[in-house]
Amino acid sequence: QVVPQESGGGSVEPGTSLRLSCTASNGRFVNTCVAWFRQVPGKVREGVARIWTLGGTTYYAASVKGRFFISQNGAKSAVYLQMNSLTREDTAMYYCAAEGRSSCYDWPEGDDAYWGQGTQVTVSA
Repeated sequence: QVVPQESGGGSVEPGTSLRLSCTASNGRFVNTCVAWFRQVPGKVREGVARIWTLGGTTYYAASVKGRFFISQNGAKSAVYLQMNSLTREDTAMYYCAAEGRSSCYDWPEGDDAYWGQGTQVTVSA
């Protein structure tokens, strides 16, 4: 199984952009539902965006739609999350999850999903 590894987090000011990367540390995301989640301490984990690497279909949570964009590279070795117009409410630990399956109609949170260690995004003036 392919284990995801996140990078690209950091501290930025409101209104700016940041791009997170989720790398397939031991292979490629072939026929895989890859998703970005975020979590703030004390709050429920939130699915942010997901992509099915075979068909390229994407889905976004309402809270980020139009500001965040998920994509993959041609080699299917990485999935990116471009985050624009960041606000303080986007501050969270961001996690990448990957699950090999034939569709991506829901969040890859099952027993067969693999998770990265997370990357912190902090938005403050």
